Amino acid sequence: MVVLWSMACQVIPSHNPHTLLFPSITTRRRSSSSSSSCRLRHQCGRVSCQSITTFAVAADTANPTSSADKGQTTEKYYFVVANAKFMLDEEEHFKELMFERLRLFAERNMEQDFWLVVEPKFLEKFPNITKRLKRPAVALVSTNRPWITYMKLRLDRVLSDSYEADSIEEALASNPVNLEFEKPEKWVAPYQKYEYGWWETFLPLGSQKPQA
Repeated sequence: MVVLWSMACQVIPSHNPHTLLFPSITTRRRSSSSSSSCRLRHQCGRVSCQSITTFAVAADTANPTSSADKGQTTEKYYFVVANAKFMLDEEEHFKELMFERLRLFAERNMEQDFWLVVEPKFLEKFPNITKRLKRPAVALVSTNRPWITYMKLRLDRVLSDSYEADSIEEALASNPVNLEFEKPEKWVAPYQKYEYGWWETFLPLGSQKPQA
């Protein structure tokens, strides 16, 4: 500690502007623990140990890379998108894939990280996609890149990309739209046709449900 104080005294200016270095500090070596605390109370000019500690704390608080700034980070989102009729009314196995995923998350007590967004606002950032896309559109969005890659392969007739957002509200924002699907005159499949609105389970919380 004495060595550290000697170095500090050589760096910190004295109250005497005509003196570059402080006078050397003489201390007596004591065996008791109280001697260490006594040496800490010696002053170099007008600057004490407490002043140096306060200066160090203030400098750390003013650091722009503090923990408060680290919380302000963006999240990356991945998506596949297609026209709403294909995604919600024609793609036969899409509903099963979505509910299987939901059951898996429930069984493992995992937080949901995938959503369906009807007419997502983020599409404005992708003119090369929107010019190839029949509207209204529906996007499957997730923070899980491998799963979105898998879903792109399963759904086939979809477009895919990624984007960043500062909040989940911004990432999943949508434009209001009415979804209307024509019912087939004759249903010949061995299973019952999907009921209208099955996708509402996967809409972001607080989003407006499309009207038929």
